[in-house]
Parts: sequence; structure tokens; C-alpha cells
Amino acid sequence: MAEIGAVVFDLDGVLLQSEELWDDVRRELAAAAGRRWPATATRDMMGMSSPEWSRYLVEQVGLPGTPEEVNERVLDELLGRYRDELPWIDGAPEAVERMAALWPLGLASSSNRQIIDHALEIGGLTRHFAVTVSSEEVPRGKPAPDVYLETARKLAIAPARCAAIEDSSNGLRSAAAAGMRVIAVPNPAHPPDPDALSLAAVAIGSLAALTPVVAGGEREAGD
Repeated sequence: MAEIGAVVFDLDGVLLQSEELWDDVRRELAAAAGRRWPATATRDMMGMSSPEWSRYLVEQVGLPGTPEEVNERVLDELLGRYRDELPWIDGAPEAVERMAALWPLGLASSSNRQIIDHALEIGGLTRHFAVTVSSEEVPRGKPAPDVYLETARKLAIAPARCAAIEDSSNGLRSAAAAGMRVIAVPNPAHPPDPDALSLAAVAIGSLAALTPVVAGGEREAGD
């Protein structure tokens, strides 16, 4: 196993309990337009980039307007909610600070650039991240590896030397496809599929368990 040289966090579901907010905003837009919410829509869109999920909302859910217009409506509503309160997952800021004390950090997120920058700034975490990448800035969203590969490229560290912290099925698949050491922190609200969870080198119950030993794989090396 390669020595870890960087840690890459996901945002939604790992640092922020925000999947529900995204879902609420999209459902409300669909309801306001008189559109039925497909049973698989929430799960289908997890990990999609903003161009992908906004196109899904237009083509599969039937929201009026262009994907670009739908994206702006969702983004405006979500930013409004984030101004009221950032839903940090327990232990998230502490986990970031703990990892930043030892390694350069990256963020590989499906959130829009505005959401990433706002959340890290309001949370006082911007200084800890050497690199942040939104999947809207790469050709494909998760489960494709693009956002993780771009983060590693910008960190100038080989993907095999990066530990990725993920929660969702598509996020786990994305980080694994990039060749990173994957650490799963399953989110009880949206638990990953068993086959996706099996891609992780280790699964932990909470961010409190994200220690340097777990991130670096020292436990495995000593087995």
C-alpha cells in the first residue's frame, strides 16, 4: 500500500448533513410545477454534477425551463437556507482540523462551486483545504472518477497516495475508480449499497473515528 500523502473529503453527507436539503428544494420545485416526484429520483441524483441533475430534473421530472434555469433556482434556494444555518455533521470541523495537521487536504464535491466556497468560508475551514473541486468543473459527476482525479492532479499527489472520505454509493464508486484509498463513513439517512461499501478499505461509524491511523492505513500495515 502506498504511503498516504493527502486526504480528500466529500462535502454533502460527510461534512454537511445536506442531502435532505437538496432533496427538499428539488421536491418543492417539482410540487410547485405540478410534477410528480419519481420514486428513484432522490437516489438517482446523488453524486450527479449540477449540469447532470439539472438536466435530470428537466428531462425526467419535467420541471419547466432550461437545465441552467433550474440549476439557478435550486442554487438560490439552497444558498438561502445555508445563510440561516450550516448543517455540520457531528465532528466534521474537528476531523478536518485533525487531518490538516498532518496532510494537505482536498475537497471533491458534487456541490456547485458557490456552495463549496460558502460552506467552507462560513465554517472557517477554507484555510485547511489546499484544493477544492466541484464536479461541475469536470466532464462527469460521480460515480465517474473525474472529480477525484482532478483533485489529485491539483494536489500534485498520485491518486493511490490519497485517502478519500466518502459516504454515498456513487461517491465510494467514484473514489475507488480513481484508485484512492477509500474510507467509508456511511450516512444513516442514505446508507450506501453493499457492493459500493465493499470498495472501501475501511468503514467507520462516525467522523470521530477518523484518526491519522485510519486515514493512513497504519492499522492495516501492522496487521
